Amino acid sequence: MILDTLANSQKYHCVHPLFERAFAYINAQNLEGMADGKYEIEGDSLTAAVFTKAAKSAEESNEKFECHDRHIDIQVLISGEESIGWKPRASCKAVKGAYNPEKDVSFYAEAPEMYFGMQPGQFVVLFPEDVHSPMIGEGEIKKMVVKVKL
Repeated sequence: MILDTLANSQKYHCVHPLFERAFAYINAQNLEGMADGKYEIEGDSLTAAVFTKAAKSAEESNEKFECHDRHIDIQVLISGEESIGWKPRASCKAVKGAYNPEKDVSFYAEAPEMYFGMQPGQFVVLFPEDVHSPMIGEGEIKKMVVKVKL
């Protein structure tokens, strides 16, 4: 997991071959003005979704304590305040249902080891080994999630 501000995003271009393109796309947008929806950046290798939704309680979010096998998430908070629960996948033992290959998601009947907060202009990179429960907070949250194919 990586947590930082968009102002420092160039430091992470070397992490994955598509990160430079992903961060160039993110930084070129008027994030506050972007409409909710799906955006193709580079075929199915690099896509983005922007959404505005009501925040959840930790209990609600932890019901879908998730991770992905074939994608890295770059989650960018656009507005609101968000907390995200996190636990390393290696520590998760209680799988909740079968892996969904169409949505590239697995769920765990576990609780996060820790929570961290995000402010607008910050991003988190979540790798397949990062089980997470996002969208925790109050009020409305607007964010962009960029899916980077492995």
